[in-house]
Amino acid sequence: VQLQASGGGLVQPGGSLRLSCAASGSIFSSSVMGWYRQAPGKQRELVAVISGDSPDYADFVKGRFTISRDNAKNTVYLQMNSLKPEDTAVYYCNLHPVGRTYSYWGQGTLVTVSS
Repeated sequence: VQLQASGGGLVQPGGSLRLSCAASGSIFSSSVMGWYRQAPGKQRELVAVISGDSPDYADFVKGRFTISRDNAKNTVYLQMNSLKPEDTAVYYCNLHPVGRTYSYWGQGTLVTVSS
């Protein structure tokens, strides 16, 4: 399985970005997909996950970010609105096959929120 994340960039506070992560292979639709982020000097943290059609979010993005998936395209999205400077980080997508103890990571895409 390979994951290719895209969509990062520089955005002003209050702006929006949409991240995409395309997966290879045939296990996408049966896997839990997630977005994580890692800011400089900090540990990687969970942002949002989607299992089937059920999303879940970290408290610090609730109401601002939306995770979704398109199983026909093997792609997971993260719509990020009302971005804040503290959202600046490298964002990684993750694919966790159901029932497995391992997961796969994308290469990361940098999001910078700054005026």
